Amino acid sequence: MLQPPKVLAWKWEDVHMDFIVGLPRTQKGYDSIWVIIDRLTKSAHFLPVKTHYTAATYAELYISWIVSLHGVPQTITSDRDMLRACALTYSTKWDECLPLAEFAYNNSYQKSLEMASFEDLYGRRCRTPLNWSEPGERVTIGPDLVTQAEKQVKFIHNNLKRAQSRQKSYSDKRRRPLVFEKDDHVYLRWVHWFGVKGKLAPRYVGPFKITYQCGIIAYRLKLPPHLAAVHDVFHVSQLKKCLRVPEEVVDTSQIQIEPDLTYEEHPIKILDQKQRSTRRRTINFYKVQWSNHSEEEATWEQEEYLQTRYPGFLPSTSDEY
Repeated sequence: MLQPPKVLAWKWEDVHMDFIVGLPRTQKGYDSIWVIIDRLTKSAHFLPVKTHYTAATYAELYISWIVSLHGVPQTITSDRDMLRACALTYSTKWDECLPLAEFAYNNSYQKSLEMASFEDLYGRRCRTPLNWSEPGERVTIGPDLVTQAEKQVKFIHNNLKRAQSRQKSYSDKRRRPLVFEKDDHVYLRWVHWFGVKGKLAPRYVGPFKITYQCGIIAYRLKLPPHLAAVHDVFHVSQLKKCLRVPEEVVDTSQIQIEPDLTYEEHPIKILDQKQRSTRRRTINFYKVQWSNHSEEEATWEQEEYLQTRYPGFLPSTSDEY
């Protein structure tokens, strides 16, 4: 079941961090964006960074750009299409446009807040060339500012709770609660970390034994030593219950992991064949076993896809498998 994070009581008590990497390198050498968001107001800062920065460098940036403005948060969590589009549009000069992108994001209407992040954070709408002459704004000072800020936070707090409640209700209608015990065996969804897409997703490897339950919806798995690069705690949504431990377990040591934590798999065996007829044509399907996976994880693939992606794999019409 969906477990939404708790709604915070005040601004910048909890921040969410994310990185957008693989961007065109700018003239100043930046190739990534560090996104730092306040979970309550949804206001954000976009910092241009370089992938080779050390932890000490990130700490200095955080103190200079975040702590100096908002103080030290109580908690930090980590898991944006607009920024990637901006970077691809401006190519080697996207870092110069980042402040405007940050302004546009913070001044955009947030449905869960029912206002823009800027208005939530500072208690008033942001002045732009579009509303400099707009009448009706009142200067708020002294005790009025404190009172209005407290009302604003309470209003946002209630809106976020309602938004999370709607999201949880919608998600739970389509989910069944998964509960595992220590020493249970589960399959692990691999594609989320190793970048396999398209016809090969989703797929599971394992099974692996559960060694510890971390909170309500996360579990620690016993992974083999050669997978030490992968964090061993996984959300329940990435796991699938193993009803019985198969006699033939996939040898994960044969998985060739690249430096960027990706790997490639290929078809190794055809297990079955079937046809599906439409009004215009007949489509051939093959049940394929993939490398690094057992027969139980075989998938049905179209003949056209296999011929295009893996020429020479399918037998000729005169051969039998």
